[in-house]
Amino acid sequence: MGKALIAIDKSKMYRVYLTITTDMVEEARKIHETTPVATAGLGRVLTGAGLMGIMLKGKRDKLTLSFTGDGPAKQILATADADGHVKGYIANPYIDLPLNQQGKLDVGGSLGIGDLKVIKDLGLKEPYMGSIALVSGEIADDLTAYFFISEQQNSSVALGVKIAKDLSVLCAGGMIIQMLPGFEEEAVDALEQMLDKMKPLTTYIEEIMLQSAGKTEEGMLEALLEHIFKEMPEQYKPEPLEFKEIKWQCDCNEQRLEQALMTIGRKDLTEILEEDGQAELVCQFCEKKYFFDKKHLEDILSRI
Repeated sequence: MGKALIAIDKSKMYRVYLTITTDMVEEARKIHETTPVATAGLGRVLTGAGLMGIMLKGKRDKLTLSFTGDGPAKQILATADADGHVKGYIANPYIDLPLNQQGKLDVGGSLGIGDLKVIKDLGLKEPYMGSIALVSGEIADDLTAYFFISEQQNSSVALGVKIAKDLSVLCAGGMIIQMLPGFEEEAVDALEQMLDKMKPLTTYIEEIMLQSAGKTEEGMLEALLEHIFKEMPEQYKPEPLEFKEIKWQCDCNEQRLEQALMTIGRKDLTEILEEDGQAELVCQFCEKKYFFDKKHLEDILSRI
């Protein structure tokens, strides 16, 4: 699965962004070898970033979500672009916490007290940055608050990751509902009633997966959209507009790692050359290793 569905209701009161990200979150779990609670936290942030990425207008626009707290996870970060390419990491992938009071994986407890930063690179001189204190650390609540506080946008965010018995990702996905200009209170009331009764998003995804043998990804998302909004009044039911990609893709390369080595400065790089005669750098997003021998380091030093 690597698709997202954008839909708008019949009366044009709100827009829906909906995705199933099971494959992307499972790939991230394998790369970072995360524990279940770390998988849930990282998966939610990756999914939220992917949905927010496809909201960007410019082809080269990018955004970064950074959740930082005093809990054992320390930081969960993801970046995404307008083409739906997503990458991310969790500072401590090996956290192990008991279930929370609701019997769920304690993502909020893993982050603790902290903040959410949203950085958007829109091709301007300076990137835009919005920051809020974490509401719960459960990711979806924090993103809902961010949209309202920093972007004055009435939104509802749902994110979910369900872990299988073998600790792989059974299913994952996300949904963002955003009100459009000139919306009517009746539409808000109808949505609030629906959201109050809504089961966890992963429950709907599981149900659709069981019923969707032979369906395309697009067909599954359309079925999921209909399943979630089936009790909405007819005039406020969403209809599909378009599909977009959301998938894991790390864009690291040797040139970027060279730039990282150049930023440490002549003094430190000379020290590495004299003491070690080589360097190995690891991409924090995809864990790919890059080796720089003595000749390569000397070449980089000559360019500083």
